[in-house]
Amino acid sequence: MSGWSIVPGSTTTRAVSELMGSLDRWAASRHDVVLMAPLMTYLALLGLTHTLPETWQPATIALRGVVSLAAVWVFRRHLPPWGRPHWPIAIIGGVLAGWGWVVGQTLFDDLGLPGRLPLFPGEKTTLDPRDALGAGTLFWTTWGTRMTVAVTAVPVVEELFWRAFLLRVLIDWHNFERVPLGKFTWLSFLGTSLISTLQHPDNWGVSILCWMAFNLVFYWTRSILCLVLLHAVTNLVLYLIVLRVDDWSHW
Repeated sequence: MSGWSIVPGSTTTRAVSELMGSLDRWAASRHDVVLMAPLMTYLALLGLTHTLPETWQPATIALRGVVSLAAVWVFRRHLPPWGRPHWPIAIIGGVLAGWGWVVGQTLFDDLGLPGRLPLFPGEKTTLDPRDALGAGTLFWTTWGTRMTVAVTAVPVVEELFWRAFLLRVLIDWHNFERVPLGKFTWLSFLGTSLISTLQHPDNWGVSILCWMAFNLVFYWTRSILCLVLLHAVTNLVLYLIVLRVDDWSHW
């Protein structure tokens, strides 16, 4: 047997156990990092998609999904209660939000609303990914992987950040973990909705409305799990609509 085998009681196993123990103790005192780390991990890996060749896109998309969910798993003991799923609210709300995103963006475009958030340079561009990926296997693999990550990893890491963390931080910056989930203030309600535009600069108008709707559902249910499911259904509906109507401005 080679020296790389990991067996119970081995030096490698003890080292990993000690590392996880230290990380667990550190996380117990840093609830802010616990809720921010999964999304920050996802965003840090996002750049790989734009730096590696097009043929690597399915792999890089899957990597950021898996690694960001791994960060959630590492800190799982220190997460706030997930709450109940509230399936009817999540499913119906998600369908309406996905449909509303497309309808709202079309309406804003017809009204002449600036296509990109003025704080960001350049103009909104609508690129058909098939121009770069072709219309064959690479496109469908990339699209399928991206949609899978959008309905699994993205809702989890974003809801932990936006609803479990930022909504409470804007109420009490230094002691946010003492703020009950779903507590309402105008500052946190409007603040998170406006800040969401930094994440969706090309669709900033509908982003504000969508985040307001998500916040209202969270105030109603006080359930992170419900918002994760709502977010997942929204993304699924949005991706299917984009494919159906062949409008890649939401891609």
